[in-house]
Amino acid sequence: MNNLNDNLNNNEEFRIEHDSMGDVRVPKSAKWAAQTQRAVENFPISGTTIERSLIVALINIKKAAAITNEKLGILKPEISKALVDSANEIIFDGKYIDQFPLDVYQTGSGTSSNMNSNEVLATLATERLGDKVSPNDHTNASQSSNDVFPSAIHIAATVEIKDLLIPSLKTLATSLKNKAHEFDEVVKSGRTHLMDATPVTLGQEFSGYATAVSIGIERLDDALKRIQEIPLGGTAVGTGLNTPEGFTQGVISELNKNLNLNLVEARDHFEAQGARDALVEASGILKTIAVSFYKIANDLRWMSSGPKCGLREIHLPDLQPGSSIMPGKVNPVVPEAVCQVVAQVIGNDAAVTFGGAAGNLELNVMLPVIARNLLESIRILANVSKILATKCIDGIEANVDQCRTYALSSPSIGTSLNPYIGYEMAAKVIKKSLAENKDIRTVVLEENLLTEEEADKALDVLAMTKGGILK
Repeated sequence: MNNLNDNLNNNEEFRIEHDSMGDVRVPKSAKWAAQTQRAVENFPISGTTIERSLIVALINIKKAAAITNEKLGILKPEISKALVDSANEIIFDGKYIDQFPLDVYQTGSGTSSNMNSNEVLATLATERLGDKVSPNDHTNASQSSNDVFPSAIHIAATVEIKDLLIPSLKTLATSLKNKAHEFDEVVKSGRTHLMDATPVTLGQEFSGYATAVSIGIERLDDALKRIQEIPLGGTAVGTGLNTPEGFTQGVISELNKNLNLNLVEARDHFEAQGARDALVEASGILKTIAVSFYKIANDLRWMSSGPKCGLREIHLPDLQPGSSIMPGKVNPVVPEAVCQVVAQVIGNDAAVTFGGAAGNLELNVMLPVIARNLLESIRILANVSKILATKCIDGIEANVDQCRTYALSSPSIGTSLNPYIGYEMAAKVIKKSLAENKDIRTVVLEENLLTEEEADKALDVLAMTKGGILK
């Protein structure tokens, strides 16, 4: 059998721990015990552990459970206090995070990580108390991995969305709105099918980006109602076996107080443990936000292309050299990073969707991989939002003259002639303009189709961006 202990330092000292399957050799310095060690040895797969936010969510549940179990007479006050104090060291001081070594790819219920939390807290509480604290009978009292681990995913997702992602999206939306205002009268050629179209302003384009991000925030706010509905209290299969009356409400109340959340008990514990639809929905929203990011990032790349042979409508901040061989080349590195994040989020959503479909009877057994992909998507979208705002959007400059030249050069500004000379005649003017390399106004005056005053009014490119020029 391939045993991770074979790869440990030969000088490492060990102790013997015991569980229902027998004795296990555990590194002496480890705060975990037998069940965690078995999982360490059984799942050396990716080298990627569960997200830190999920570890903290698990510990928060254990803390709230200890407080509630004491109130219900399940735990002695000294044991509860030792567990709470130990939990606080992890939650607030960031200590012992290295004591959660388990691979993402483990038992599908997350039992290994739940027991890892139980064992670490029990060890710390035992050291504190000077008396034995049990990982099962004390730390896991009134609970099951099957309701605790999915509840922890929901809590971690809620905290990360509220405290990390939404604030980052708001920062990005503000940056985009500021640029929309700054570029309000920078007229340029619109483009449809990547071909010249009637004029828009650069500000209108950035307004569209800002609105897309704001709508993404609205989607998240709406989904949070369902993400905050947790299966805690269902224990093994949703029936609540071994959970005393008042436990679920007590734990949820503690969690809401400690984390400033609006968690509620699942309206149906069998739905809440057999399916993970709220997390699938959340992942779909993250994918939707990512898709809007891709449009924004690629538009920025197109508009900043150049500096001589591209569109050159905007200038992105110069952040780093762009080539190891071409001196002076600077690339749109932030939009490119955004596009890569989008690719990852879309891939993560596929994994979450597949995992969400694995709800067999009373339990979904893809919980760790759902958590890993969902929480990573939240984290990287939040991080790249701030980077896009502060290192790119805030420093964008408009090439006003180039934008206006394109607007005046676009054959499509002839569209505004339709109310004056009709579609067919406007089409002839545009064709002659292209064939003879003349601007639209020159052709109109040469053909005596309009007076100079009428032509200037009809071909006012900024007025075209306001919805019309006939009033």
